[in-house]
Amino acid sequence: MATPDRVSYWNKTRGLMFVMLGLWVFFGYFIHLFAVPLNTIVIFGFPLGFYMAAQGSLIAFVVMLFWFARKQNSIDEEHNVAED
Repeated sequence: MATPDRVSYWNKTRGLMFVMLGLWVFFGYFIHLFAVPLNTIVIFGFPLGFYMAAQGSLIAFVVMLFWFARKQNSIDEEHNVAED
């Protein structure tokens, strides 16, 4: 039997998962579809499309990883299922 607290926990966890999946698709695929138009913007001497393909997506994935872990930990603590 699912308690209201358990339902709330899984709804928040599922919502976080869908946000992360959307961000992953955006940085993993969507940005690269527009690499050529982004190349008109130059940052530190490199075209933005090149930068996003070479480094930007990787940096975004690492930031997303830490953000996800922190957010999931706060959801776990809110519902008293956090690990020590």
